[in-house]
Amino acid sequence: MDPLPTHSDRWQSSLCWQPNESQQQHFQALYEAILAANQQVNLTRITTSEDFWEKHLWDSLQGVAPWLNDPQANATELTVVDIGTGGGFPGLPIALVCSHWAIALMDATRKKIAALEWVCQSLGISNVSFLPQRAEQVAHQPTHREAYDLALLRAVGSVNTCAEYALPLLKLGGQAVLYRGQWSAAEEAALTAILPRLGGKLLEVRSQTTPLTQGVRHNVILTKVECTPDKFPRLPGIPAKTPLA
Repeated sequence: MDPLPTHSDRWQSSLCWQPNESQQQHFQALYEAILAANQQVNLTRITTSEDFWEKHLWDSLQGVAPWLNDPQANATELTVVDIGTGGGFPGLPIALVCSHWAIALMDATRKKIAALEWVCQSLGISNVSFLPQRAEQVAHQPTHREAYDLALLRAVGSVNTCAEYALPLLKLGGQAVLYRGQWSAAEEAALTAILPRLGGKLLEVRSQTTPLTQGVRHNVILTKVECTPDKFPRLPGIPAKTPLA
């Protein structure tokens, strides 16, 4: 197994941040643990060190770059939910860097959640909890509804589906970061049309270029301005099959 690249200059030039030596060691341990777990459960197809660095570590952290760059925000204890975490991204790299944030990893595939529990136990990651359920179920549970400061969604579904998953889980004033590749004016128009029904507002769209392969990334940032009506999210499967329009 190749060691992960450091790429301090690329971290700094793209995010105005770079991991310290301890965090770099944690990233290496995470890489090794994910590959070990991947032998039993399909967590990721991205296994080479360069790809893992860019597509998992860098891409996970670029979504929260504004918090990394703001000492006051970075020091705040946030409650975070990673909806549809899959192989643990973006939640696990963020948990390693922001050890004072409480991060819940949500995924309906129980085998993946069990594998991520093993990874966290192996690495001594203590600020992560696990939700082996669908977002449509969790968001109607009183302990989780309107309970989170920040929601993260990466490779989960259409942007309108993601908004319906995320906004019911956010506190008033909370934010959702939707990790996207390409972004179009049509998507933005469709999203802004449905957000008032969910109590949300489009805060900004940030664009970023991946440092190794020069790919396009967008972060669509939503904020919660009103309570989400109780009927949202709709029954399991409906937000994905029939996104709000």
